[in-house]
Amino acid sequence: MKKGAEQEAKKLGVDLKAYAGRYDGDNQSQMDAVESCIADSANGVLITPSDTSAIVPTVEKARKAGVLVIALDTALNPVTAVDGTFATDNFKAGELIGEWVKARLGPEKAKTARIAFLDLSTSQVTVDVERDQGFMKGFGIDIKNPNKYGDETDPRIVGHAVTGGAEDGGRKAMEDLLQKDPTLNVVYTINEPAAAGAYQALKSVGLQKKVLLASIDGGCPGVKNVRDGTLGATSQQYPLKMAQMGIEAIVNYVKTGEKPYNSPGLDFYNTGVQLVTDHPVKGIPSIDAKKGLALCWG
Repeated sequence: MKKGAEQEAKKLGVDLKAYAGRYDGDNQSQMDAVESCIADSANGVLITPSDTSAIVPTVEKARKAGVLVIALDTALNPVTAVDGTFATDNFKAGELIGEWVKARLGPEKAKTARIAFLDLSTSQVTVDVERDQGFMKGFGIDIKNPNKYGDETDPRIVGHAVTGGAEDGGRKAMEDLLQKDPTLNVVYTINEPAAAGAYQALKSVGLQKKVLLASIDGGCPGVKNVRDGTLGATSQQYPLKMAQMGIEAIVNYVKTGEKPYNSPGLDFYNTGVQLVTDHPVKGIPSIDAKKGLALCWG
């Protein structure tokens, strides 16, 4: 996202400052960054929230100060706390890999699947919940309350473990769930670094060829893993596009006073998602890893 924002800012002559937290979920650093933007009289702020609820009061303060605030990739809770959101349909991203895994297994194996969910964090932020619940819907699991995971009663679910969205976290989470059920044969992961860690844990016990692994993001390392066969499929999102559109929206707001609009039927602007796999299945649109590498980021 930083790269996409920098490219567009240079193109449009925008003075851009970038901030990052110390770790995934570092809300305090984001609060401090927004406060700095207010003090600098920024025209706009693009934010991928670490905590979708806790950041809201700081965002409200920025908007009252006349700063246009746009969320990227992850909606705030409530979504109306910002002036606009440019994001992947994260539920759809999860749904695509859920449908693919189910079809890849086939009807009989899908009925008896043992599924491990490698999620992001215990706070269950919007992106974490939407991807997880989307996968379940795609696979055919009753998701109960769509605003949280963990309340499902489907016997095919081995359990949920958090990864922090990192490779080390994915490895540890996979080890924990393997201890719970060494017969598991499907693994959903919140993102591709977590999937890479999960693969290493599976490989260490010789299960890497017996487990179907699927993820979300579509970064270049993840798509390479699809190409190399260590990841069965991933849903590719387009963060460069999100950031570029965010910069454009701020410039347009300064010039015209117009705020961003949403895609029809959604409470955000959908920047798109595509399934990437070298094992396509009938009825589910997808692109192969070669095409995914031409579109990837990171």
